Amino acid sequence: MLIGQFQTKLDEKGRCAIPAKFRSKIGKSAVLAKWYEGCLVFVGEDGWIALLEKLTAKSEIFTSPVRDTDRFIMGSAFEIELDTQGRFVVPKLLRDYANLASDITFLGLGERIEIWNSKNWEEKERQVSENAEKLIETLARDTKENGK
Repeated sequence: MLIGQFQTKLDEKGRCAIPAKFRSKIGKSAVLAKWYEGCLVFVGEDGWIALLEKLTAKSEIFTSPVRDTDRFIMGSAFEIELDTQGRFVVPKLLRDYANLASDITFLGLGERIEIWNSKNWEEKERQVSENAEKLIETLARDTKENGK
């Protein structure tokens, strides 16, 4: 399981190293793509397939929301190979989308990693913290109503 929060640097070539704690769980090959709220998603190849299945599990490919999700995520995806030190280059298209500068943050979220501009993550984390109680109450209520 990928958990935790790690800050690191993006060098002038757009290269960074995946935190050591995540390397063994990701493997040497991964997929990097646009994600929601201005961050990137980074998953191992097996995780990528599972993630796509979750996103489209109850949908038909012919619906507009599924097609747009495919375009947004799969259309921006890059296959990534880690070097022996766990480094990889973030493609310029993705650096620009996520506004990645020198300071970046990796978030382990179970089966996936999000990569954020550190300043943007600090603001998002503040917002989530302020609403944490409401979020958990909403999730608990939805779970109860759906019988799960």
